[in-house]
Amino acid sequence: MPLRVPPEPFPLEATMHTPRPFATLALFVATFAGGMPAWAQNAEPPAARVEVARVEQRALAPQAWIPGSVVSRDDARLATSASGRLEFVAEVGTRLKTGELVAKLEDRAARLRLEDARSELVRVKSQRELAQRQSERLLALVASNSIAANQHDEAKASLNQLTAQVSQAEVRVRTAQYELEQTRILAPFPGIVTERLAQRGEYAATGSAIAHLVDTSNLEVRVLAPLALASSVEPGMSLRVRAGNRSSMEKVRTVISVGDEQSRRFEVRMALGVSEWLVGNAVEVAMPDGTAETTLSVPRDALVTRADGTYVVRVRADGSSERISVEPGVRDQAYVAVQGDLAAGDQVVVRGAERLGAGQKVQIAVRSPPPSTIQDASS
Repeated sequence: MPLRVPPEPFPLEATMHTPRPFATLALFVATFAGGMPAWAQNAEPPAARVEVARVEQRALAPQAWIPGSVVSRDDARLATSASGRLEFVAEVGTRLKTGELVAKLEDRAARLRLEDARSELVRVKSQRELAQRQSERLLALVASNSIAANQHDEAKASLNQLTAQVSQAEVRVRTAQYELEQTRILAPFPGIVTERLAQRGEYAATGSAIAHLVDTSNLEVRVLAPLALASSVEPGMSLRVRAGNRSSMEKVRTVISVGDEQSRRFEVRMALGVSEWLVGNAVEVAMPDGTAETTLSVPRDALVTRADGTYVVRVRADGSSERISVEPGVRDQAYVAVQGDLAAGDQVVVRGAERLGAGQKVQIAVRSPPPSTIQDASS
């Protein structure tokens, strides 16, 4: 039987389908075009979600930024009420509570005086008790006509004298106790020791400053403002305080309207509720500087400043956006007066304006009420 020779397998080149150049290009274009988003094919960007506010007529007053500083309401240089050699002074940076020890003087002499006063008090009290019993016995004898009444009178006078001596001795004890207490300098308020003005081992005279204590939890802003602004500032009003990129609204605590004759300035103090401020921070305070005038105004967040000028983005009735060049004017903490092709009631973008292209459609997220109520501006 003749052998069968198996057919030769197809060559590898025959099994592979080599695409033609034009077919490859067509496939690539079709694939890319099919994968592009609709807005890219139509060359129209999607509607951008923005927050808007209305252009309003508002009464705005010009403002002046006045320099000030953050200070502590409780800031004291603690001094001694007695004299003596210092045994202890708290270290710089020590945080103390009210009543804790700041410094201490040698108290040996004061303790000896207190012991002597107490001993004297015990002695005169004993004498008064003896005189009291003697007076009672003599009074009984006078009642029985055993002795003359003048003998009891003498005993009673001696008793009264000893009673007075007891009162004097009690005063001396209290005085010695007070002098001993004055050898200890205690914190009158909670704070941090920021400076040691005397060292351990030094002799401190009465009234010598020993340490500087500052309460860093009770801060305020101190501003010396021109007298011309005195009529526009009053306690309770809120003013903006800024330092670098930090800013907050704080209330005026007190206005010392008596100006200094040399500086022609008056003092304003504002309570600080923000814990990030530090004692010694240099700040600026926006204070009203003139009479308020009603003018066309937009929120400060609506302004977009570029190298070629300042503009706002207005939302048209069809939901598209347009840039309107404006000239900013007087401003307060939240609004700024503007001049430009705007009218009261126009909607301007306050969040997202810098990302909008010319004529781009927007989706409005109402600023107030909350952003959860979103409506399409094109509807």
